[in-house]
Amino acid sequence: MYIVAIAWMFVVVLMAAAEATSSQGSVLGALITFLMYGALPLGLVLYIMGTPMRRQKRAAREAQDQAALAATSATPSTPPHSSRMAAGDTVPPEGKEP
Repeated sequence: MYIVAIAWMFVVVLMAAAEATSSQGSVLGALITFLMYGALPLGLVLYIMGTPMRRQKRAAREAQDQAALAATSATPSTPPHSSRMAAGDTVPPEGKEP
């Protein structure tokens, strides 16, 4: 898919260069040629052609999120400090030096 886009942009750049260097052409005409024949149509086509891939990625991401949510809800959660042991790294209260 991208080889066709690269080839089309090559053709459009050559068309714009011919417009800019022509004795009856102008740089503004070359810019308009590049935008109207190249950048805008190609951007639209690539966006439309990439829709199935974006849809698949979104579905895979949502399935992964659902699996992660199911995995976390399936395991029983233990409350913090449930181990009757003192915390290993204590923080002194504010304003007091150890």
